[in-house]
Amino acid sequence: MRIGIIGTGVVGRTLATKLVSLGHEVALGSRTKDNAAALAWVDQAGAKGRTGTFEEAADFGELIINATSGTVALKALRAAGAEQLAGKVLIDVSNPLVFSPTGELSLDPVNTDSVGEQIQREFPEARVVKALNTVNTAVMVEPRRVPGSHNLFIAGNDPEAKAQVTAVLEQFGWPAAAVLDLGGIEAARSTEMLMPFWLRLMGHFGHADFNYAIMKAE
Repeated sequence: MRIGIIGTGVVGRTLATKLVSLGHEVALGSRTKDNAAALAWVDQAGAKGRTGTFEEAADFGELIINATSGTVALKALRAAGAEQLAGKVLIDVSNPLVFSPTGELSLDPVNTDSVGEQIQREFPEARVVKALNTVNTAVMVEPRRVPGSHNLFIAGNDPEAKAQVTAVLEQFGWPAAAVLDLGGIEAARSTEMLMPFWLRLMGHFGHADFNYAIMKAE
């Protein structure tokens, strides 16, 4: 599959490296063609990796991943272009984290909206699925870093899009039974709002190799 990734940070590069290792062709998109992180990634990715602008990555991909920060996601996707996103599954892994000058965390948007919903509203022809935003980057692509059974959450309005995303997650090593479908894209509010709690847990444990395991009575 051809996959376009919007964002060249640690999340984008980690996902891109995993997808190339699985045999996918990946275009890593940035604001400019001369992005140093993207060029360095291409040098080690091999023949299945390429780089370009946000628009070029979105045009290349049959499936798109938004790996930018939640606070700049809409701006980056606007640069990618609505025409390039139309009809495609768009996995949004972002979180709307806002840090004050003193390091205090807040979310924007929060409570009555989410980044996932904002993306779906602005790009109504894209098939947005919120996923992977509740785990550390390394755990995203290697769930065995956390022992035992644990869960991922997805949300989106298109059942076929969610099924396609689940298939990609299975390639990463997530059992389909571990992927919990929370319903429509409005459920992205709840997973994004987990992030302050997640950051507290990371401080408590001293590392990011942990995850949520949802247990229910039969």
